[in-house]
Amino acid sequence: MKEKIFAQCQAIFPEWQKLSITDFDLDDPKGFSSFTMGLRSKRNVQPKAVLYRQLEGKENAILDFETEKEVFLTLGENQIAAHCHHYDESYRIESFYQGRTLHSEELFDPEVLQKIANELYRFHQLSPPSLPKESFFELLHKKWGAMARHILEEKHHLFPSNERQMCEELREIYSPETFKKVKACLPKGELTFCHNDTYHGNIMKLNNGEIKLLDFEFSCLNHKVYDFSNLFAETVMRHKQPEYPYFRIAEPEFGDRELGLIINFYLDNAEFENNAARERELKKLLQDTKKTLILSDYKYAMAALPLSIEPIQKIRFIPYAHQRFMKFLKAYDQMEKNL
Repeated sequence: MKEKIFAQCQAIFPEWQKLSITDFDLDDPKGFSSFTMGLRSKRNVQPKAVLYRQLEGKENAILDFETEKEVFLTLGENQIAAHCHHYDESYRIESFYQGRTLHSEELFDPEVLQKIANELYRFHQLSPPSLPKESFFELLHKKWGAMARHILEEKHHLFPSNERQMCEELREIYSPETFKKVKACLPKGELTFCHNDTYHGNIMKLNNGEIKLLDFEFSCLNHKVYDFSNLFAETVMRHKQPEYPYFRIAEPEFGDRELGLIINFYLDNAEFENNAARERELKKLLQDTKKTLILSDYKYAMAALPLSIEPIQKIRFIPYAHQRFMKFLKAYDQMEKNL
């Protein structure tokens, strides 16, 4: 794989053609639904480093190829995404960010939250013309629901017996009744161009202190508050547990303080007639953000199912989807009782 990727890069960058693969440091592939790989030259050539992103085999893509390409290039033109060196149907090559993805605990740092909020505000001002009119959750239900049905009804025999039982319980995830519950968690109001997968692993802290958003494969129309609520979605994961399935979902450590902080920082970018108008908007956004919190569990459960057959990561995706979906159902029932 690494030799193939290096050859593709050599064909694009003339200064790389005189070098061999031993002149480069190549990262191991990383990713959830597709993989990325960093390539860094040990020699003084241009570009010095790039990020290779696989695009083929993405049956779970939310957008079609041309729209996803338009989204990424639009974000690059506005310096939200990395500069794109090359883009075709099987892969793209981006500029390499010097830095690292955030650790979950850094989401509790006000300075980090402020920088994330500023990037999200810039993101939400954009409007790529070819976006589908349906919302993210409508597209997710339509596209991923069919894949979930295929896995859970036609491929369940591939899993261990305990996971086959989970498959039966997970079949509720693509039902019309579940989608009604999803829609009940969405606020009223217009849709905005959103990232839709804002968790700490999709946010890069550059060596110079800048914050950059990553991975725009889910970016389409949605309610903007979901970009606030999903930010903390993976802070509840506890890996390296001693017993099967070797992870668990813990109780959230974030609350109104953290959500209020990022929304306040976000609103610093906007103009209001007076403080009262700003306070009304803050109150509304906070209320709507809290309403959408449980949708991350539904989304990540759906996202995990297509990966359960040929996983990129070493994780049991059926138990992951099951834990996430059961958490969604439990939280929804509690929300109904509180109404």
